[in-house]
Amino acid sequence: MRRSPLLTTPPYEVETAIKRLGADLRTARLRRNITLVDAAERLGVGRDVIADAERGKPSTSIAVYAALLWSYGLVERMAVLAEPGSDEEGLRLVSLTERRHARGAQTLDDDF
Repeated sequence: MRRSPLLTTPPYEVETAIKRLGADLRTARLRRNITLVDAAERLGVGRDVIADAERGKPSTSIAVYAALLWSYGLVERMAVLAEPGSDEEGLRLVSLTERRHARGAQTLDDDF
């Protein structure tokens, strides 16, 4: 079975973002004086899973990252990751395709 290139060689920006998230999670864990083993036990996973997340391993499940955020009291930050109101490009694209005028009501005729 072949692994997805996204997991083995993700785009540079993706790889960088995941590694930064992992490093930030490690910092949060250490600031709370939580060991890898304790963090793993809280989530019901192995120590290696937490270590992989902190290294920014692309194949680590997003559920692990979300659970770590929850465990450290930071999960509310996930809600704003792809918030539509903050999507400048999406808002710009929508504004280009939005109607500028409303259509008038059309009457139906009974001619068939």
